[in-house]
Amino acid sequence: MASRILIGGARSAAAAAPRAARSFHATPRSLADATAPLPARKPVGAFRGGLFGFLLGSTLAGAGVYGYVLREYKASNELLTEDIYALQAACQRLNTYVQQLEEKMDAAERKKK
Repeated sequence: MASRILIGGARSAAAAAPRAARSFHATPRSLADATAPLPARKPVGAFRGGLFGFLLGSTLAGAGVYGYVLREYKASNELLTEDIYALQAACQRLNTYVQQLEEKMDAAERKKK
């Protein structure tokens, strides 16, 4: 109910406001500014543009490959380091086991004598 009252009030306010018609005319000053010649563009030759594009593309591709290779190198280096530590721990366990066996063998030989 209240929305109907508001809509009706908005319509009457819009109808009461006079609409200013926009005129489309140009002053001599704006016409003089519009006819001023634009600065001449120096054309970029196809060879120079192609060479620039090739160098830009090669540089961007090289940077992307460098980043990818660097990330892969870090990942593989971390995996290799983990494997080296695991191998070192296994060697330590094996060394300890062999020393225990040698001690048992020495103890068994001393008992025989």
